[in-house]
Order: sequence, then C-alpha cells, then structure tokens
Amino acid sequence: MSIRTFREAGGLLLVAMLALSTPTSAFAQAPAAAQSDEQAAPAGSGAAEGVEAAAAEAADPGAPVAGEEATAARIDALFGKGVSALAAVLFWEIPVGDVGVPFVVAWLFIGAIFLTLRLKFVSIRGFRHAIDVLRGVYDDPNDAGEVTHFQALASALSATVGLGNIAGVALAVKIGGAGAVFWMLVAAFFGMTAKFAECTLGQKYRLVDAQGRVLGGPMRYLKAGLAEKRLGALGSVLAFVFAVFCIGGSFGGGNMFQANQACSAISAGLSDNFGVELDPRLFGLALVVAVGAVILGGFTRIAKTAERIVPLMCGMYVLAAGFIVITNLQSLPAALGHIFHDAFNPASVEGGALGALLVGVRRAAFSNEAGIGSAAIAHSAAKTHEPVREGMVALLEPFIDTIIVCLATALVIVVSGVAADPANADLDGAVLTMRAFEQTISWFPLVLTTAIVLFAYSTMISWSYYGERCWTLLFGARSSTVYRVVFLVFVYIGSVSKLSNVLDFSDLMILSMAVPNILGLYILSNDLARDTESYVSRLRDGGFKRFK
Repeated sequence: MSIRTFREAGGLLLVAMLALSTPTSAFAQAPAAAQSDEQAAPAGSGAAEGVEAAAAEAADPGAPVAGEEATAARIDALFGKGVSALAAVLFWEIPVGDVGVPFVVAWLFIGAIFLTLRLKFVSIRGFRHAIDVLRGVYDDPNDAGEVTHFQALASALSATVGLGNIAGVALAVKIGGAGAVFWMLVAAFFGMTAKFAECTLGQKYRLVDAQGRVLGGPMRYLKAGLAEKRLGALGSVLAFVFAVFCIGGSFGGGNMFQANQACSAISAGLSDNFGVELDPRLFGLALVVAVGAVILGGFTRIAKTAERIVPLMCGMYVLAAGFIVITNLQSLPAALGHIFHDAFNPASVEGGALGALLVGVRRAAFSNEAGIGSAAIAHSAAKTHEPVREGMVALLEPFIDTIIVCLATALVIVVSGVAADPANADLDGAVLTMRAFEQTISWFPLVLTTAIVLFAYSTMISWSYYGERCWTLLFGARSSTVYRVVFLVFVYIGSVSKLSNVLDFSDLMILSMAVPNILGLYILSNDLARDTESYVSRLRDGGFKRFK
C-alpha cells in the first residue's frame, strides 16, 4: 500500500471519527436492554443461537428521544424487522418428537454428516498427516500463496475461538445439562469434515493476481465450481448471496459486537479493580489504531499477528482450565460419567436425551463455524499447490476450537458443580464460567478480561479480511481501502454504542452464509471425493517431497 493510500485512508478515518465523537451523534452510547451472551453474541464468537430469542421480540426503541438519538432508535427498529424475517427462516423449527430442530442447525449438522460419510471419514484418516503439514514437513518455499499453513490456521481460528467458548458453553450445560457436552463433541467431529471440504475447495478454485494476492473462498468455488457442472447461473447467484451475507456479518458480529464486548470487559476490570471509569470514546479510538495498524497492512500482517495471539490466548485459557480440573481431579471420573449418562438419559433435561443432543449440536455448530464457509477464505491464501493438503490443516480447527477449548470450559463447569447449584440459576454464561474458575483461582477475572479482549481483537482482524475479500469481489480490488476505512469506522461505533437489532441482523447474516455454502458442498461432493482419494493415494505411495 502506498503512502498516498495511507494518507487517504487516514483522512477519511479522521473525518469519520470527528463526526462520530460529537455528543449528539446518532451512535452516542445510551442504556440498552440487558441481553444474555447468547442473545448478543455472533456466530463468529460461537454464541449466535440466542438471536432467535431476541428476534422473537418486536423492536422497541424505548422512550422518545430527540435529534439524532431518535434517528438511531428508528434505524435500530428498522433492522428489527430484518431480524424477524431472517430468524423466521433460519430458526424455523422442524418437529422431531417433542422438540423442534432449528432449520439452520439441521442444515449444518446433516451436511456435515453427509460429507463425513461421502469422504470416508477423512478427519480420522488425515489427522496425523494434518499435524505433519502444520509442522511444515511439506512446505515448499516456491508454492504460490500469501501465508504459511500455520498462519492460515491461526487466522481462521482467531475468528472462531472467542466469547462463545467462554460463555456459550456454560449456557449450553445450563440449558442442556452435562449431556450436551457429549453431543457438542460429536458434532465437532463431523464438523471437521465440513471444514475440510470447504477449505479444500477454497484452495482449488482460488485466484492469484500478479501481486501475489489471493481471492478464494465460497464466493469463488460456488461460481467457478458450479459453472463446471453447467450450473453457472445458480453458482453466480449463490456466490453473490454469500458475499453480501459475509460483508454484512463482518461489520456487525465480526466487528461491532467484538468492540463492544472488549470495551465492556476493560471498563468493568478497571472499575472493579482500580476504581477507574473508562471513556468508551477513548477506548474506541485506541482500538481503531490497534486494528488499523494490522488490517491496513493486508492479510500477511493479519496472519502474522494471529499466529502470535491465537496460541497465547488458547494456551493461557486451556492451562487455567487444566489447573482447575487437576485441582478437582477427584471429581473428574464422576463428571465424565455424568456427561455420558445425561447424553442418553431421557429424563436428564427438558426434551430428554434429544434435547441435550440439540443443545450440544447447536453449540458446536455456532462455535467452530464448520459449514459457514468463512474459514475457506483464510485457508485459500495458504502457500501450497495441493488443495487437499490445506483441507487437511483446516480439519484441525473444530478439534481445537470445540474438542479442546470448549471441552476445557465444560469440564471446569461440570467438575466445579456451579451449573447444578440452584444458587446460580439466574447467572448467564459468562458469569457462570467466571464463578467456576473463581472457586479455585481467585484472580481469574483478570485473566478472563485479558482473554476476552484478545479473543475480540483477533476475531475483528480476521473478519476484516473475510469481509474485504467479498467486498473486492463485488466492487473491485481498488476499493479494498474503502472497505478497511469503513470497517474501522464500525470499530469505533461498536465501542461507543449498542444498536442491538443492527448487531442481531448482522449475526443472522453470518448464519445465512451456511445456506449457499452447504448447497454448493453437496453439489461438488463427488469432485471432492475424487480429489481426496487421489491425494491420499499419492501420499500413501510416497509421492510428495518432504522438506523437514
């Protein structure tokens, strides 16, 4: 990026910040109705399912206010209509026994099961090879691409490992009982293949321009892949729809919500521990600088940042959880037995074993984003000439996000007994997790505050890339700076405001990405199976050069 471009971006950003920081701004912070983590959190943070509860309520802008605040309230109310419309489709319940299965959950889970069977359990067959690829055993320095396998994985993980791993899991155990944990892991296992499929196709149909920049992901393989099947018109429509959904999701769930939660976490930490009140406007400007310093440098800088943050934040959190479990080791056998027993116990929770299954599947689907298609955008930029090889790396994401990080949270909650304690019945997900950790680590709130900020920051920088790639597909590569500036403006807005319906609408757009993506995976599944078997056969015969 040239000096002139940076100056233009800075000028646009300065004007936007000055306009937004006035006291009468339409986005000035105002009290908002309290929402649970599940109601507010985006799919990218693994906590989108509560959107259906929020969407069921009519938008209420509250008491009349004057000027631009009234305009903000009207805008929020307008988006409330969109929330209701999208939620009516995505959360349309398919009756199964005494419970209803939301359409989007069934769409994701059934698609993942189909792909696992069609690709002959590649998540098991390729797991060890995926570790070798991640270690750089097959890294050819001459391969085209922008980032290494590890950087691509870290970038994709940074967008999925988030607040849902902290708060969403706790709420899943609270609602679905300990048995929900078992089904969460089962869903994650099938999700590994869905992630493999979409990221393999992202690599296969990617475009690399003269400057080495990559354009890949569902918006590419839906168009090019379906064109090969003589379904070009359908592919173009699906690619366009996916791109629109992704751009919308990147501004809200992947940006504004994350900024708002980071600001809230820092504010609470300063107030509770030091008696200092944080000015959201100052925090917003600081966050704009921190995010802008990374995203204005392109995906290479995003990936380099993610490869440092993701291991740190995951390692810090899992180590703390491991310490809790070891401290309560005597309770672990009973906790594991409780998890397996409740998974099949008809009387465990409302809806019986099927209710526990639905809660667990839902948690996994919205946590690791398998089938959403977002990760394929990041993995398409990896340096390799073998699409299936990058798919192997990608299948590790649900394993890390759900089977390791979410399971760590679940075990802490179950062995501590906080979810079963009637005294905690009114606690939401984040506070319930906090309570579980506090029983052993009194200073854990400080660690959790740090984790929330890191999770939010890493999610924002990754989703900026997802949105930008879809933006450039629709408006051209020269418009990428415009997208980045707009993204940074929304960083500031998210820090100082809480437009709940705008955020919920954006979150639903993220879930909507699964509809065109899974449909495309069904259509291209035969090609996927053929490519996979060809790669596995060559690997078995020693056809790939090892560099380590």
